[in-house]
This record gives sequence, C-alpha cells and structure tokens, in this order.
Amino acid sequence: MELAWHDWAGGIGVALIVIAYFLLQIGRLEARGIWYSVVNAVGATLILISLSQEFNLSAALIEGFWLVISLFGIGLYFRRRA
Repeated sequence: MELAWHDWAGGIGVALIVIAYFLLQIGRLEARGIWYSVVNAVGATLILISLSQEFNLSAALIEGFWLVISLFGIGLYFRRRA
C-alpha cells in the first residue's frame, strides 16, 4: 500500500495529538501550558489538510473543533502571561 502525501500529513497529525495526550497523562506536559495547545493545533491542522484531499465530514468537524479549542487555549496562555 502506497501512502500519498496527505496520508503522511494526517498520520503525523494523529501522532502529534496522541503523543501530546500521553505526555499530559504522565505529567510531562501541562494542560494550561503553551506546548500542549500548540502541538494539538498543529496536529489538528495536519489532519484537516489530509481531509482536504479525502473528505470525511465527521472527522473534519471534530478536527475543526479541536483546532479552534487549541487556538483558544493558546490565546488564554498569552492572556494569563500578560
């Protein structure tokens, strides 16, 4: 099975989100820290890029919400620091 570029992008996005969640669970990342939200935002973006080539509505919806919530978390991080 040959994977297209968008399959790789989506796979990397999934890996980033899963790794971030794992690191959160073992205490290596903080939920209110910048890196958790950034990694989730990048992961969701890569998955959405993948979905632009092979669309799936339910997956696009969850990743869209994941991205918006992650961006919100990034905004809160900077607001708390100000």
